[in-house]
Amino acid sequence: MSFRVADADGLADVDHARVAVDSDNARLHELGYKQELNRDLSMISNFAISFSIVSVLTGLNGLMGTGLNFGGPVSYIYGWPIAGTFTLLIGLSMAEICSSYPTSGGLYYWSARLAGPNWGPFASWITGWFNIVGQWALTTSIDFSLAQLVQVMILLSTGGNKGGGYRISKYVVMALHGVFLLIHAILNSLPISMLSFLGQVGAAANFFGCFLMIVIPAVATERASAKFVFTNFNTENQNAIHNNFYIFVLGLLMSQYTLTGYDASAYMSEETKDADKNGPQGIVSAIGIAVIAGWAYVLGITFAVRDIPNLLSENNDSGGHAVAQIFYEAFMSRYGSSVGAVICLGIIGLAVFFAGMSSLTSNSRIAYAFSRDGAMPFSSQLQKVNKQEVPINAVWMSAFVAFCMALTSLGSLVAFQAMTSIATIGLYVAYAIPIFLRLTIGRKTFSRGRFNLGRYGTIIGWISVLWVTLISVLFSLPVSYPITDQTLNYTPVAVGGLLILAVSTWNFSGRHWFKGPIKNIDDSSKEYA
Repeated sequence: MSFRVADADGLADVDHARVAVDSDNARLHELGYKQELNRDLSMISNFAISFSIVSVLTGLNGLMGTGLNFGGPVSYIYGWPIAGTFTLLIGLSMAEICSSYPTSGGLYYWSARLAGPNWGPFASWITGWFNIVGQWALTTSIDFSLAQLVQVMILLSTGGNKGGGYRISKYVVMALHGVFLLIHAILNSLPISMLSFLGQVGAAANFFGCFLMIVIPAVATERASAKFVFTNFNTENQNAIHNNFYIFVLGLLMSQYTLTGYDASAYMSEETKDADKNGPQGIVSAIGIAVIAGWAYVLGITFAVRDIPNLLSENNDSGGHAVAQIFYEAFMSRYGSSVGAVICLGIIGLAVFFAGMSSLTSNSRIAYAFSRDGAMPFSSQLQKVNKQEVPINAVWMSAFVAFCMALTSLGSLVAFQAMTSIATIGLYVAYAIPIFLRLTIGRKTFSRGRFNLGRYGTIIGWISVLWVTLISVLFSLPVSYPITDQTLNYTPVAVGGLLILAVSTWNFSGRHWFKGPIKNIDDSSKEYA
């Protein structure tokens, strides 16, 4: 009898899964699309992809120096939960819309539906291009930071900056960037079931890596006091900025820069079971767990901070890499060797590697969806899927674009930083547009899905829009004085250039033929979703 009951339960689970997939396919059909991708992701798998992209180890590894320079411990010990709270509100607003429109088109599809027939095509066009360029810039910055991390690991392994260690050239860094993109493109050519497994491995590497790094202060022979960690406000910087509030605001950006990429859960909707529930939960849980893990990481590692000016000096053993120098000093003081520091950087590198892989996954899905609606050059090729139901051309095109964007680093790191700044502002602008439209033009037509905020949706939405507006201004402020071609904050230039390009292409071309998302249920149909 027990065997028969177990068998019945197993059949019930299979039937439930089949019903869930059938329901997903039916909802996708209602939204105007046929099922072309393999729907094999669970809520955990969906979450894992977003969490891997957010990857606090990736962001904080590269931006810790910014936080230490602008305000020190106070700027990120308190700035992280502030930025995290507002980011969670943005995520909640996005999750509510995702539940209503669970498609790979994500943000640009939401904008089209919420803006209505008159403004929908234009809103969709602007949102889509800000989103996809932001996604490409994000993948570029992640894989390039991994190449730079390898550069630091080699430097410390060969004696450090002061000990005559070997520092690979910018051309080798660029080559490594290309190799990582190549590997990620190959991995993204695998079936989604394999990517699901790798994504979960990446999420685990990021999560446990954060808490493993907390033990670093225990290795150091000298540790910072609790007073230093919770009250030290560093006003000494080489940027000629002395206003305390200004310094804190610039330090706060370290936290906000890190918390991006969680919209990936929306792009994976057409490959996620119970997408109208699991997609939104993937967004919210990725942010929530990242905020907790990230705060634990910065809190723990700050107890190993001793001499801030030395950590930021380009003449230190790590060549100015703050996190690497913290690890180096801790292990050198205890064991007289840098091996432990290199191992710790290797753990971070593993997390960054999976972040790059998942970011390319997200890139390819938005490129596939945007091409499916005819909005990109070579759309007929980019929307194709292979026998494994993977948008293979979109994968390799996205990897190629990410490689090309990094080529600017060979000419000037300032130009490269301007290019990758779109990864933050571009993405947050794309996040805010559908939220704003849901609160204004679409407030009467928006139909809530299974995941909704109820009566709190409006207030959370407006707070989200205001926060994005605020950080967009803050990201554009000068970060050094006097302002020269090398110290100018090129973020507003890069973002403004993208806006001008998107609007210009719309006016001269797009408005004549792009009418928003196109239904593909019937290949002969040209109805709009």
